[in-house]
Amino acid sequence: MFGFGEKNKTEAGNHSVDDTPSKAVHDNAVTNDASLVCPPHTTERNLLWKIDYHVVPFLCIMYLLAFLDRVNIANANIFGLSEELGLERHQYNTALVIFFVPYCLLEIPSNILLKKFKPSVWLSINMFCFGLVTLLQGFVQNYSGLLATRFFLGVFETGMFPGAFYLIGMWYRRHEAQRRYSFFFNSTTLAGAFGGLLAAAIGKMDGLRGYQGWRWIFIIEGGFTVFVSFFFYFLLPNFPEESKWLKNGEREYVSARLRIDQGPAGRDRSITVRDVGRVFKDYKVIVGGFMYFGLIVPAYGYAYFSPGIIQGYGYDRIETQLHSVPPWAVSFGFSMCVALLSDKTRHRFVFAITAICICIIGFAILIAVHDNTKLQYAALFLVASGAYTAMPIIVCWFNMNLGGHHRRSVGSAWQVGFGNIGGIIASFAFLQKDAPKYIPGYSISIAFTILSIIACIIYGFACWSQNKKKDREQGNEHGLTEEEKTDMGDLSPDYRYLL
Repeated sequence: MFGFGEKNKTEAGNHSVDDTPSKAVHDNAVTNDASLVCPPHTTERNLLWKIDYHVVPFLCIMYLLAFLDRVNIANANIFGLSEELGLERHQYNTALVIFFVPYCLLEIPSNILLKKFKPSVWLSINMFCFGLVTLLQGFVQNYSGLLATRFFLGVFETGMFPGAFYLIGMWYRRHEAQRRYSFFFNSTTLAGAFGGLLAAAIGKMDGLRGYQGWRWIFIIEGGFTVFVSFFFYFLLPNFPEESKWLKNGEREYVSARLRIDQGPAGRDRSITVRDVGRVFKDYKVIVGGFMYFGLIVPAYGYAYFSPGIIQGYGYDRIETQLHSVPPWAVSFGFSMCVALLSDKTRHRFVFAITAICICIIGFAILIAVHDNTKLQYAALFLVASGAYTAMPIIVCWFNMNLGGHHRRSVGSAWQVGFGNIGGIIASFAFLQKDAPKYIPGYSISIAFTILSIIACIIYGFACWSQNKKKDREQGNEHGLTEEEKTDMGDLSPDYRYLL
């Protein structure tokens, strides 16, 4: 699926500093690196295809359903949610915000539990629960009921995104990861496109069995998620060390090639409170949170409010849903093209900055132009394409620069958890009183995209400078053992960061 273009060759002793932990290629990390060869019954290309088939598609479907159940409230609102529940002033925005409270706070605990339990168990249980909550959302009768369901939706969706990114990162080498990360992340764009089409169809069920169309959106989409979750208990992947669909030789080879690229993972080592504290002593981890935080505001601003913005261009309810589809579809295609280039060049920084600038151009047009609906609609393509291309690059860049299970588990959860605080800001950036121009919302979005650019520059410089420092100090490691290097993760003197 994603293994196209991979060369069928042995990777040991054949890397540059750009895509390996060190020039020495972790000489002591794997016994007999030079003799590391693919099992005789398969090739590396075929093994990558096998991994792609078992890892990426099911995580993509899981997150597509999670994101769909999260943002379908925007489609439901077009079909009369606020009117039937009697929502006043900012109550709709508050219902959006309350989702992010548990969603932000529980990211790190969820990733720790995912490592403790099998990912297939933890993720499928949460999938069943957020599907059930979405279904129940279709039966709420008042504002309080809507708040309760949105809160618990945040509780059960909290582990989906960071857990999947953490899991993908434990299967692929760094120069293989971006296209997989982008394809997974762009489940959100597929969800946006699919959600618009589905809402347009479901909206025609308005009045069926006495329920308005917005209720059927929650009932059908939530019910489908519950149904799928039973199968995903068996289909969702686990870590390489515990995956039964790999043969013994394949399992050992996959683990060895990852150790060469990223260093020892420390899968069997439990995560302690001290480990969590040590992760946050690295300022690059803090900066990584701000890179993502700056993009969440425009991304959720678009996801939650683009149907309302498009409706302001004069379309009816069904036309609005249908016009919401093309920007998501174009965003998916653009993001995947950039991901392929990023993996091919083994570079992240320039691609991230370029995509963010495209997003800024889109918002600038929306601020400046208010009498040309075709141009305004085109600007939404730029916003969606820029934001939803930059986000997977930033998350992949940061995650794949975290070495070992404990640093990647905590760091990935921190980035997503802190970043999603931006969802709270986005929920109140686009207020009904500002329609149809939404100048404050667009201005706030530009400000936060600039924050993301600044954070990317700081993070890129930090990675570059630490690589240079490690190069200068190569060989002066004062007798560190392999166990100590494993505990250090990417802070190990053998590790080199990808720029």
